[in-house]
Amino acid sequence: MDKKSALNLIEHLSNANGPSGFEDEVKDYVVQTASSFSSVHADHMNNVYLKNNQNSPSKGKTLMLDSHLDAVGLIVQAVKPNGTIKFVPLGGWVPANLTAEKMRIRNQDGEWITGLVATKPPHFMTEAEKKKPIDIANLVIDVGTNSAEETKEVLKIDTGCPIAPDTEWEYFKTQDVMMGKAFDNRIGTACLMTAMSDLAEENLDVNLVGAIASQEEVGCRGAKVTVKKVHPDIAICLEGCPADDTFTPEWLIQTGLKRGPMLRDMDTSFIANPHFQQLAVDQAHQNGIPFTRAVRTGGGIDGSELLEFQGAPTICIGIPVRYEHTNYGFVAYSDFENTVKLLKAIILSLNDKVIDGL
Repeated sequence: MDKKSALNLIEHLSNANGPSGFEDEVKDYVVQTASSFSSVHADHMNNVYLKNNQNSPSKGKTLMLDSHLDAVGLIVQAVKPNGTIKFVPLGGWVPANLTAEKMRIRNQDGEWITGLVATKPPHFMTEAEKKKPIDIANLVIDVGTNSAEETKEVLKIDTGCPIAPDTEWEYFKTQDVMMGKAFDNRIGTACLMTAMSDLAEENLDVNLVGAIASQEEVGCRGAKVTVKKVHPDIAICLEGCPADDTFTPEWLIQTGLKRGPMLRDMDTSFIANPHFQQLAVDQAHQNGIPFTRAVRTGGGIDGSELLEFQGAPTICIGIPVRYEHTNYGFVAYSDFENTVKLLKAIILSLNDKVIDGL
């Protein structure tokens, strides 16, 4: 896939609204786009399955590429008498990252309404209030109404309506970086789709299935379903991974912008298969692809679910994302490009004998 097409794909994926459990908009775009190079369908949970058109029972083993459709968001819990909206998080947010941010609420007619996470002006705050930690339970979204009736009856916003960041994707040519929302994990999804598109006509030695899961941010729920439907013999989890290069000493940086894909050895939910991990490292060296390795003390991924099924050898390849789980993140195009290169090299290196040797 050429750069212009890849940027267009990433833009559409980033701009699509799809907080956990409400991935319909992203799902529809993936199904429509992937139909040009694969056999694709979605289930009722919004998981999407892409099968290489060259797959055949004679090939034997199945390689599953995993990513996830959803991104962190919010959901309406109730509407207060003054018309503002009390919400709870879908996925992990730092409360301070929410204040004064624009959000989109999908109303009961399916329209997206812009609102603002309200903040009390400093003019009215006591010194104690200024120093008090921010608590999500005390935050509300203001949609410019004056009463609960107006919010509910005119704007059609009420309990259960999903909320996503109101952010538009941008590309900065000079820096060759992208800024947008939901790179966790629309950038992993873009890598999966690009690699499968590029290899669509290749006579691979494995059956290749892309499984793009829903609800990862609320407990890897979609992957619990996809792994049982795909029955992989081996798996690669593709993630938009938090970059640590703006606040970590150079010697400790494990995921950084323009440093290439990250090969994750461990997090709190997952330990990579060491033999498959070494194969990935070897392919990176052989193909001149820069990469980093990471041992994380926090976080969790779909890879935990893939590992638990039949003990399938599993690795995680991450694309660095600065400022993950906020309204805006940065991703370098070179990191996306190098991740796709590494992913394709690994896929082309696999066959029954190699997999059995892991």
